[in-house]
Amino acid sequence: MNVVGIIASAVAALFSTVVLAKGVRRAALRCGAGREPGGRPSRAGAVRRLGGATVVLGVGAAVAAGWGLGAAGGSGRAVGGLLAGAGAVAALGLVHELRPLPVPLRLAVQTGAATLTVCLAGLSLAAGVPAVIGIVLLTNAFALLDTADGALATVGAVTAAGLLACAAVEGLSGPALLPAALLAGLLGFLLHNWHPARIRPGASCSLFTGFALASSGALLLAAAPPERAAWAALPVLATVALADTALVLASRRRASRPLLRNAGDHITHRLRRVRVTVPGTAVVLGLWAVVPVVTGTLVYGGLLHPALVLVPLAGSAAAVLALLRVPVYVAPPRTGTRRPATGTAHPPVPSAPPVPSVPAGGTPTGTAPARTATGRPTVPPPPAARPTVGLTADRG
Repeated sequence: MNVVGIIASAVAALFSTVVLAKGVRRAALRCGAGREPGGRPSRAGAVRRLGGATVVLGVGAAVAAGWGLGAAGGSGRAVGGLLAGAGAVAALGLVHELRPLPVPLRLAVQTGAATLTVCLAGLSLAAGVPAVIGIVLLTNAFALLDTADGALATVGAVTAAGLLACAAVEGLSGPALLPAALLAGLLGFLLHNWHPARIRPGASCSLFTGFALASSGALLLAAAPPERAAWAALPVLATVALADTALVLASRRRASRPLLRNAGDHITHRLRRVRVTVPGTAVVLGLWAVVPVVTGTLVYGGLLHPALVLVPLAGSAAAVLALLRVPVYVAPPRTGTRRPATGTAHPPVPSAPPVPSVPAGGTPTGTAPARTATGRPTVPPPPAARPTVGLTADRG
C-alpha cells in the first residue's frame, strides 16, 4: 500500500477544497446577501448552491495527481474509470443545478458511468449487474441527504472513513485513494458548510459524493479476498443514506404524495420538528452513521460475525418507524364557506336604512330641498341650538 502517496493526495484534496471554498464564499458575499431590492433572487444564492463544485475540483485533482504518480498501485485502470465516471456524474449535477434535467436522462447518465466503473473494476456479469444497480441507488440516496447544513458532508466523511479503513485492512492502494481524498475534501468543505452554512453542496457535490463512495465500495468488493465478508460488510456502511431514502418513500407512499417531488419529509426535517437544532441534526446523523460504519469495518476485518450487521440495520429500521410518526405534511387550507350548524342558524336581521347626515345649513346631504306649491324653496327651520324667539325678534 502506497501510504505516502495516499496521504499526499488527501492533504492536497484538503488544501485545495479549503482554498476553493473560501474563494466561492467571498464571491457569494460580493454578489449580495441573497436578494436584490424588489424581492428578486440575487446571484449570491446561485453561487452558494454551486459551492459543492469545490469538492469535485479539489478531490478530483488530488486523485488524478495521485493516480498519475502511481499512488493507485496495480488498480490504476480501475481508479481511472472510477474517476471518469464520478466526473461525468458531477458534470450532470452541475448542469442539473443550472437547468433541471428529466429523471430518465439523469438515471441514464448515472447508469452509464456505473457500468464503466464496474467493467474496469473487473467484476463478473453476475456481480456487475447488482453492483451497477447499487451504485445508482446509493448515488441518489446520498444526494437526498443534502437537506440541512453539514448533513451530507458529515455522513459522507464518516462513510469514507469506513471505506478507507476496510481498504487499509487489506493494504489496497487503489480502493483507498479516492476515499482518503474524499474524506479530506469533505472535512475541508465542512468548515464552510457547518451551520450557518456559507456555501451548499448542491447537486454536483452530492451526486459526486454518492457515486464516489458507492464505486469505491464496488472496487473494494472486486479486490477483496474470498475470506472477507465484503458482501455483508460494505453495504451496511451506507445505512443512514438508505434509511433516509426508505423513510421518504414510505412516508410519501402512505400520504399518497408523488414519490419524486421534493418535500420536507427527510430525516433532517423530522429531527427539526422534534426541536433538534441544525448543528445537532448533523451531529445526530454523524453518530448514527458511526455505528454501522464501525460494525461493517469490524465485520470486514474478521473481528465480528457477519450476522452482527443485522444489529445496526434493525436499529435503523426502528428509528425509521419512529420517525414516520413525526407529522411533516401540512393539510391544505379549506377554501369553501362553512355552513352553520343545524338549529343554530338565525334569520338575517334587516339593516336599518342609512340616516342622511345633516350639515350646518340644515339640508340633509344627498336630498333635494323642499319646495312650496309655487315652486319656491321653503325656509329651513332654525338649528336646535338657536332659540326661535331670537329669530322672530330680529325679523320684527
